[in-house]
Amino acid sequence: MNRLTDKLSVRPQMTAADIRDAADKGFAAIINNRPDDEEPDQPTSDTLAAAAQAAGLDYHHIPVTGDGIGDDDVARFARAVADANGPVAAFCRTGTRSATLWALGEVQKRPVYAVLKDAQAAGYDLGAHRARMNAVSGGSGK
Repeated sequence: MNRLTDKLSVRPQMTAADIRDAADKGFAAIINNRPDDEEPDQPTSDTLAAAAQAAGLDYHHIPVTGDGIGDDDVARFARAVADANGPVAAFCRTGTRSATLWALGEVQKRPVYAVLKDAQAAGYDLGAHRARMNAVSGGSGK
């Protein structure tokens, strides 16, 4: 897990065993940002939802592609994190899409440079999204 905030960590693909481990570590919710069948060997969202339910975790499936992250996806992601009753683990293939969803919501509240710095500290270079982040933040570049 790569910690972005006290409430949100992101990571690469999770399995049912990873979800049980996340529950044991005190996570309250899982956000899956991968479309089903992105790779032939990845678990389906239904399989992971069942694992989350069995572990007592909330589960959200907000599938996005790298170039297909919409404003509604960002809002859904931010709402899922905000509504969680504890720490959230979000994942995609590498964690970058999950970090990007977080960052696009976060720049509505914090300066772009600070969000990029926090993402970098967690291991994610989101500089390619700087223009969109600036636009989302009101174009000031904060």
